[in-house]
Amino acid sequence: MMIPIERSAGAVIFLKKNEIFYFLLLRYVAGHWDLAKGHIEEGETLKETIIREVKEETGIDDLEFVPGFQEKIEYSFKAKGGGKIFKTNKLFLAETKKEEINLSLEHTSYLWLPGDKAIKRTTFEKTKKVLEKAIQFLKS
Repeated sequence: MMIPIERSAGAVIFLKKNEIFYFLLLRYVAGHWDLAKGHIEEGETLKETIIREVKEETGIDDLEFVPGFQEKIEYSFKAKGGGKIFKTNKLFLAETKKEEINLSLEHTSYLWLPGDKAIKRTTFEKTKKVLEKAIQFLKS
């Protein structure tokens, strides 16, 4: 039996204020804190997916991708029907100037947090590692 594969794309979104980088975390209905991301639709590039998903989930429409940063997270989970699904999520680094967020129904709240606090608040270890890499990338 083949394990279904879901492909998604997302972004480590940040804004810079007073020389400090603040990272956007979304609280999902299931209760976890994570990055903005979503399913890649037929014919979409990764960046097109990110632009569409981020706008749908947050209202942010001014993303500027930071060249040279791309990470991948892979994991599996149990589907509602009990089967297993393998998921791959490609993540880019993107800057916004918009602090005001218009949340979709997929999320219950959001936070803009400086690096260390964002890492602490994020639910999943693999996301924490991506955030650490993004912070190092921005510092270099």
